[in-house]
Amino acid sequence: MIKLITLHANDLSTKENKKLLSGSIAPRPIALISTLQENNKLNMAPFSYFNIVSGEPPMISVSVRYDTDNQKDTSLNILREKEFVVHIISREFLEKANETSTSLGRDESEVEYADLTSIPSISIKTPGIKEAKVRFECEYATHLHFEHTDLIIGRVVTYHINEEVYDNGKIKLDKLEPVSRLSGARYGMIGEIIKLETKK
Repeated sequence: MIKLITLHANDLSTKENKKLLSGSIAPRPIALISTLQENNKLNMAPFSYFNIVSGEPPMISVSVRYDTDNQKDTSLNILREKEFVVHIISREFLEKANETSTSLGRDESEVEYADLTSIPSISIKTPGIKEAKVRFECEYATHLHFEHTDLIIGRVVTYHINEEVYDNGKIKLDKLEPVSRLSGARYGMIGEIIKLETKK
């Protein structure tokens, strides 16, 4: 007989809670987010606590966690500029995307550090990066602040989609090759796809 292990979250450390959550809630989509610093340097960082909020209106959420009393640049920039760009990470530039998680000074750009290519946006002033096959220009909608976490909700105002992954209003997953986050330093790709029709 398999034994059931019961743990109370209040009895666990932050690290222990994070390990159980990130190891269980997987795979998770990753938002590679670009924002503008006050000095107009382009900031970029990946976040795997990211998902769809609504299709009407088109809204997404991202949870920005910080381990000190100081908010991360991504949060500060979004709350100040009221805009940001979300990129979907494909396999072909995963390594470069991962390099954007390097801690740099505010006078440095993660985009330049990772040798990514800045590209202008259309509806907002924050640039995106050319390497992403799908990117969303987003306007800030609202946010909630928890202890050491900002839950930010943005409204998608413009989509940029490479034609190779676009098919009559749909995304070709086999061409996009989106990367998901697992636990620790592990990432995953889409494997077996199971299709189940909903009973009418």
